[in-house]
Amino acid sequence: MLERGNSLARRDAAAILHPNTNAIANERDGSLVVARGEGVYIYDDAGKSYIEAMGGLWCVGLGFGVERLAEAAARQIRTLSFYHAFSQKTHEPQIALAERLLALAPVPMARVFFASSGSEANDTAIKLIWYYNNAIGRPEKKKIIGRVRGYHGVTVAAASVTGVPNNHLAFDLPIAGFHHTDCPHFYRFAEAGESEEAFATRMADRLDALIRAEGPDTVAAFFAEPIMGAGGVILPPATYFEKIQAVLRRHDVLFVVDEVITGFGRTGHYWASQTFDLRPDILTCAKALSSGYQPISAVLMSEAIYRGIARRSDEIGVFAHGYTYGGHPVPAAVALETLKIYDEIDIVGHVRKVAPALQAGIRSFAGHPFAGEVAGLGLLSVLELVADPATRRPFDPRKRIGAAVVAAGERHGLIIRALGDRIGFSPPLVISEAEIAEMYDRFGRALDDVTPLMREAAAS
Repeated sequence: MLERGNSLARRDAAAILHPNTNAIANERDGSLVVARGEGVYIYDDAGKSYIEAMGGLWCVGLGFGVERLAEAAARQIRTLSFYHAFSQKTHEPQIALAERLLALAPVPMARVFFASSGSEANDTAIKLIWYYNNAIGRPEKKKIIGRVRGYHGVTVAAASVTGVPNNHLAFDLPIAGFHHTDCPHFYRFAEAGESEEAFATRMADRLDALIRAEGPDTVAAFFAEPIMGAGGVILPPATYFEKIQAVLRRHDVLFVVDEVITGFGRTGHYWASQTFDLRPDILTCAKALSSGYQPISAVLMSEAIYRGIARRSDEIGVFAHGYTYGGHPVPAAVALETLKIYDEIDIVGHVRKVAPALQAGIRSFAGHPFAGEVAGLGLLSVLELVADPATRRPFDPRKRIGAAVVAAGERHGLIIRALGDRIGFSPPLVISEAEIAEMYDRFGRALDDVTPLMREAAAS
């Protein structure tokens, strides 16, 4: 029997296999039917409002219902509704967007390749790396290293570099040639008495040992999110990336920075690469690139990588990779308008202004009897719920504490995401301090609802 018994939920359950969802639970309970959005709020088909504290899926930077983006899409549809980028064809929106991204890039980049999702962008990055190493005479240098709990998408190659177990189970993933180094989560994996810097050194040493064990001549690239998103909103420990990048340089391993979540102001800089002083050879971005209004992603590559690929394509006669909708004029036009609005409202300045309220708000829950790690940066924050804060003992995953908090949040008009028992927040970049306060007030009420269940679970 559907818990959400309206006809749309029933029709959905009878027709759709949902992503990242328990299919049987959806048959039984139905889905929340979202009817419209405005600002930081969404509204269900019964008219109830919710603060969208995850910005959709980390992406709705400008909030919902921005008329200028609707107008940009409509204008482009009327002018040129579709065209591809195959066989030396192009159009002004993708040219202008590529130029803008190259101008904004955190380090010098040479070319942009467009796709429709973060998964496609990261899958493309892997193929570019393989193609490049073939082109420059390093056919054995193909192995890709990701991190345990890192997330880079769900296409076959992107899911293979992803290090989240549920993205591998029953999919026969990862495929051969993909390896995973340690998750740099200081709160969960530091040894007794270990400082953040010592932990970072150990993480870098472990990466170095993995590359040496596999053979530096066989390891092509290392993928990392500046802040791990779907793996739990995990911030890098102090000096981590400084040490990691030194290892990569030592072994001539390319560095791919996945800015799909962190790009366009989320951390208080335009790119998290600037926040953490990263020097990527390839950068991938998506999500807030169009504020989630249209599906679009981009791969930015260095001059060395582009030049190697270009020469090889000339030898073969074609660079035989691409997507029908890559560089689609409508998403490109919407992305351009999005970037214009970010500039006009000084999105980075706004994030810096309201981020202290977001971080103070999450830290106000540090005294909760089941609060473990409380952390965040910019407009990302996280609270991990644990059975025993003193020992950091986690709850039994079968108790589904995080899922219970998410459900309670919906009852109180709040959309949040459980990453295990870590509750993440990634609200629209335009959120106000008053809306942040209301968001955390609703979250507090959800926590109160679930606290008796947490007491029971902690005692069992």
